[in-house]
Amino acid sequence: MKAGLLKLKLQLACGDGFALGPGKADLLDAIGRDGSISAAARALGMSYRRAWLLTDEMNRCFAERLVETAPGRGRSGGARLTAAGREALAAYRELEAEAARLADHPAYRRLAARLRSDPLPH
Repeated sequence: MKAGLLKLKLQLACGDGFALGPGKADLLDAIGRDGSISAAARALGMSYRRAWLLTDEMNRCFAERLVETAPGRGRSGGARLTAAGREALAAYRELEAEAARLADHPAYRRLAARLRSDPLPH
C-alpha cells in the first residue's frame, strides 16, 4: 500500500450494526442491476445467505424498505430497489465522492508529508 494513502470507509450505524457501508452499497448496486439477490450475490462472490442477511439488515434499519422481493423467477419474481433504496444508494455514493475529495485537503497533505514510507522495525 502506498504510504500516506487516505482510505476512508463510510458506514452508517444502526444499533450494534451498520445500516449501510461500502459492501452493502455494492450489493444494492448489484441487486438494482441484476434484479435478484442470488444474481447479485454471485456477481459479488458471496453466498446467497450472506446477501440475503445483508439485505434484511438494511431493510430493518431504514424507515422504508430499500429492497423489495417477490418469489419466483423472471418478471414476477426476484428483487428490486425501491425508490427509498435508490435514494439511499445515491446519497451514499454522493458521500463517498465527497469523502474522496478529502485527499486534496491541506490537512491531509500535511499529515501525509510526515509519514515514513514504511514503519520502523520493532
